[in-house]
Amino acid sequence: MTNIVLLVGNLGADPDLRSTNGGTDVASFSLGTSRPKRDSEGKTFKDASGFTAKETEWHRVTCFNGLGRIVAQYATKGQLVSVRGRIHNSKWTDREGIERYGYEVIADDVQFLGGRSGNRDDDPPEAGNDVD
Repeated sequence: MTNIVLLVGNLGADPDLRSTNGGTDVASFSLGTSRPKRDSEGKTFKDASGFTAKETEWHRVTCFNGLGRIVAQYATKGQLVSVRGRIHNSKWTDREGIERYGYEVIADDVQFLGGRSGNRDDDPPEAGNDVD
């Protein structure tokens, strides 16, 4: 059995890059994906402008080391990217003692698809899983 996820969407904000105490670079960002909105009968419907109404879902994505550095350097809010990775779930107890659950995508590969919305100077290298 495998755990593989492939998402194509737009970044909700510029990626956040940080380093762990052990020296691992970690970049994280939110990725918005959309699908047609459906009514109670399962039919898609149009909004007031005549366009198909959409529902957006937000996904937390985490990238490590070289891939994380490339994503943090070149990806910008609104940019269209594809992410291939795996779903990771976590369980923790918050400060009030309530058990919480969360899910994120651990990225193995991020591809920059459309034009950049920011003003970064260089074109991104191929950001695949062969980056340290």
